[in-house]
Amino acid sequence: MSKTILTIDDSRTMRDMLMLALTDAGYRVVQAVDGVHGLEMLGAEKPDVIITDINMPRMDGFGVIESVRRDDKHRATPILVLTTESDAAKKERAREAGATGWIVKPFNPEKLVSAIRRVAA
Repeated sequence: MSKTILTIDDSRTMRDMLMLALTDAGYRVVQAVDGVHGLEMLGAEKPDVIITDINMPRMDGFGVIESVRRDDKHRATPILVLTTESDAAKKERAREAGATGWIVKPFNPEKLVSAIRRVAA
């Protein structure tokens, strides 16, 4: 059975690119348009990996990571941050919140898929 990836990004273009890259690699993709929507999706889905942007309306990626980590059901779910940010302090903050990895946009689809395979193994 294919693994499910929850992508959380307010950019339609980025969601489309993720959908294409991940479905081509054989994943089932569930999409959310911001952090609040992402947490709502977690109620209905059991993703194997979560990919979240940092800068979003309603709830940013840090809020998403912290909320996911507080939930026993998803405490061990790998979370990859996909963002234009490359700031070391933000990376550290994401790691402290519980992020598994950090990928800078624009992403390379092969590298993204290989990162997912590593964390979802």
